[in-house]
Order: sequence, then structure tokens, then C-alpha cells
Amino acid sequence: MIWTLSGCGGGSVADKEVTLKLVAADYGDRPGNSSKRYWDQLAGEFEFKHPGITVDVDVYSWSKVDRQVASMVKAGKAPDIAQIGSYADYAAQGKLYSADELLSIPTQAAFIPGLAEAGQVRRVQYGMPFVASTRVLFYNKELMAKAGIQNPPRTWDQLQADAVALKQAGVKAPYGLPLGEEEPQAETLNWMLSGGGGFTDTIGSYTIDSPENIETFEWLRDEMVGKGLTNRDPAHTDRQAAYDAFTRGDVAMVNGHPTLMQLSQENGIRFGTAPLPGKDGPSKATTGVADWMMAFKQSGHRKEIGAFLDFVYSEKNVLRFADQYDLLPVTNSASEAMRADPAHKDVWEFLDQLPSAELYPVGKRSWGSTVRSLKSSIGSTVEKNGSPSSVLGRLQREAETMENSSG
Repeated sequence: MIWTLSGCGGGSVADKEVTLKLVAADYGDRPGNSSKRYWDQLAGEFEFKHPGITVDVDVYSWSKVDRQVASMVKAGKAPDIAQIGSYADYAAQGKLYSADELLSIPTQAAFIPGLAEAGQVRRVQYGMPFVASTRVLFYNKELMAKAGIQNPPRTWDQLQADAVALKQAGVKAPYGLPLGEEEPQAETLNWMLSGGGGFTDTIGSYTIDSPENIETFEWLRDEMVGKGLTNRDPAHTDRQAAYDAFTRGDVAMVNGHPTLMQLSQENGIRFGTAPLPGKDGPSKATTGVADWMMAFKQSGHRKEIGAFLDFVYSEKNVLRFADQYDLLPVTNSASEAMRADPAHKDVWEFLDQLPSAELYPVGKRSWGSTVRSLKSSIGSTVEKNGSPSSVLGRLQREAETMENSSG
């Protein structure tokens, strides 16, 4: 009873002094807006309400955070809470608490249903969505006008034609293609979906090396990268580098999530957004990304973790983080509040996309290892003499082997 009441607003659940270790990803692009500031403030507020519980927070960049948690787990020093990109492998190994072992009933029921379902392994929720985003095509209005382009592209052919016109107008990189190690899985899925493919089929089986996906990356290699219509060396260009180039005016078009709006506005870029171009028309789906919170059993701090997560997922705190980084909240009440507030009008387009967006197959135990392998290899598909069929085929075999070995 003490635990249940603590989740609703006050009182310590700790029988003794407890320190919770939280490892989280950094959503900022510079020290001044690092997520560390958010977590330190939130931890301080929680500790004031829950004497006896201390929250020790470490924040790492997205290029390092998943590896950091994996290293800690391997060393037998798992954090109490991790906010990273995938959870299913740890859940399949029995290392995580389930959501219903941690959260109060109102907190667990508040998640957007599709995101809560994506957090399940064998119909048990272990991954708790933290924030979400979808993707649209961002374009620089001034550069497009300079090249005589009146409307954003709707098809691949139009994208290529616009890129040619932009290059002739002197734009450094008509299209920004980030396939470096920071977050290439999002750009990869954007393009797979636009070509009629995806990571999995309708029953959840991997289709990484489908004919549609192979054709998509062959087109990218030959018709965009091979013709000099993208940034140099996409295989080693991270997402943040592509965003930075867009906000400098060096890139005219890039697939982006809501945070890019704020970055563009801060740098005086007049931008527009549009659906992702598809092979024969606007892409029928867009990439939806949810980042995940999970709690490890190793320390045995179940009650204290649950009290902290109930605090994290209060409407006020969910909105505060989403608003700070122009991301999408993962609870119904916070999402409705954002949709009703004209101050958040800029993100309504992204909110409307979220229910139908295509999420990564994060409930597969093999997804974590598949993403790690994809990050180091997907960029080679678009290099000169790169082989999409070989790279995607190897990723398919590795994913299937890992999935089958998990039972």
C-alpha cells in the first residue's frame, strides 16, 4: 500500500538509503541544452519528495549510450534504469522488470496504445516508451526558390530532378543522406518505406533483403549518391551532421524529426515540411521512432524504481521533456494537451502521423544486435561499387539467426 500511494505523489518508499543509477541518452546538440540538465532537475524534485532515494544520472550521446549500457550489463553492473534505443534482448534474457511490476495502474494505462504494444515481448510490456517522433521531408524554401522549384518533390524522380536543379544553382548538397553510425536505422526505414518495403512484413518476419529494399538502395547509390546529388560520404555522415548542414544552408532537403524545426528557426532558415517522397508518389507511411525506458532487476530496487518512473511519467514531466526538444509525448493526456495548445501547432503534423507511423521491430530480441550491425554497414550500400544485395542479405541472415536462437 505504501508503494501504491507513493506513486501518486509523495512519501518515501525506501526502507533504507537507496541510490538509483540512471543511464540516459542526450537529446541536446550542445552543452547548453544537454538532457543532463533536465534529468538533474527532475532527480532533485523527486528526491525532495522521496527522502532516502537518490537518483544518480549519467547522460551519453546516442552514438555511445547503447554500447555503454551493454558494457555495464556485461560487466555485471547493470544500471537500475536505462533510457536507450532497444530493450527486447535484455527482456528475453530475464534481466528486466515488467511494466506492471513497476508502474501504478494509472501510469501504465496512460501510454498511447500502439507505443505500449511496441514495448511488449511475448505480450508482456518491458519497454516503456519515453518520447516519440515521426519523420517528414524538410526543405529550405530559399534554396528551392533559387533553383526555380515551386513545390517539394512527391516522387523519387521529382526528388532527383529537384536535386539536379539545386546543384546547378550552386547548392553544396541538394539532399542530406545520413547513413553514419549515429542513427542510420531511421534514414534506412524512411527509404525502405518509400520504396514499398520495410524491415518486416505484416506478420513480423524480417524482410531486410526484400527485392523492394534492394532496389531502393540501388537507386540511392546510382541515382543520388553516384550523381553527386547528396552530401559527400553518406556512409560516414551522422544525423546531427546532416541537420547541422541543413541549418547552415548547405543542404536543401533532408528527412527530419520535430527537433529540426527549432534548430532551423534558431539559425534563421526558412523551411517547409512535406510527406516523404515515394517511388511513385508520396510515401504511404513514415518512420515512427520511440525511445525506451527499462528497469534492470540486478539491484533489486523495484519499489524505488517504480516510484521514480511514476514521477517521470506524470503529465507535467512528459510534456516538459517533449516540449524542450520538440518531440512527441508518449501518454494520451500529454499528447491531447499538446494537440489542444496552439503554442505547439508546429508539431501537430507529427502528432497526427504517430498513430499510423511504422515503428522499428523493437519487440524482437534480435533487434538490438541487428541495429548495431546495420549502423556499421548500411552506409556501404551507397558507396561506389557498393552492393545492397550483399549487405542487406547479410543483415537478414544475422537477424534471422539471432531471432531463431532466442527461441
